[in-house]
Amino acid sequence: MAALAAAGPLLAQERVPPAERASGQDLIYGGQFSAANLYFSRLAEAYPKDPVGPTLAASALIWWGKAREEDAFLADSIDALLLDGAARAQAVIDSAADDSTRARGYFWLGTAIGYRARQAELLGKWWRAAREAGRMRSALERALAYDSTRVDCLLGLAVYEYGLARAGALARLVARIIGLGGGDADRAMEMFRRVVSEGDVARTEGRWIYANALLREGERGDASLREEGLRMVMQLADEYPENPIFRRLVGWPADQP
Repeated sequence: MAALAAAGPLLAQERVPPAERASGQDLIYGGQFSAANLYFSRLAEAYPKDPVGPTLAASALIWWGKAREEDAFLADSIDALLLDGAARAQAVIDSAADDSTRARGYFWLGTAIGYRARQAELLGKWWRAAREAGRMRSALERALAYDSTRVDCLLGLAVYEYGLARAGALARLVARIIGLGGGDADRAMEMFRRVVSEGDVARTEGRWIYANALLREGERGDASLREEGLRMVMQLADEYPENPIFRRLVGWPADQP
């Protein structure tokens, strides 16, 4: 019993506390991208077994690049962080003693790989993007198989479905060759809505991605969806007025970060 009691605090120290993770994400959404990257880099050092630190440090750089409108911004650094995050997540899965821990490992594995897919697509590396997207889907589906309540997994799966449903001709061709399927936009929108209403780690990012999906659907002819998307972006801009990405989309002046 004494050994088990001693092991409890040790195991707790291996994971980034949710409150610390949320504080770092608030820095990202608040437009403090450099500070967020530093914050999560320090968490990566403090919790060397947890995939949260490097994965969200990469996320901060991705948001920063988006704000600067530079697709290749610190691409090598982002890739290295995501490789580290994926390796840590796989180690969590391999050493997991229960289904909840396995689900957590697969969620962060899928998250890191999903960001890698996003980066590859952004840089025009379609084959790599497609392969990584397939790996992301597999990891997130496994996470849900181990823990069906992990709603955050639905964000990556929604992006996958929506991306395939609305992809251009080249991306659809690559997807068919690799066997990724065709995607389902309606199913994707349902998953987006669940993440927005029930998510934790992915809720705010889910709001942003869902808003963009609504705006895109609005461009296809549904004015009500466009209005809903604009309302969501306005809400994000009101909550995080220093984020230039949100400000830019609603037409507010956005200083170069």
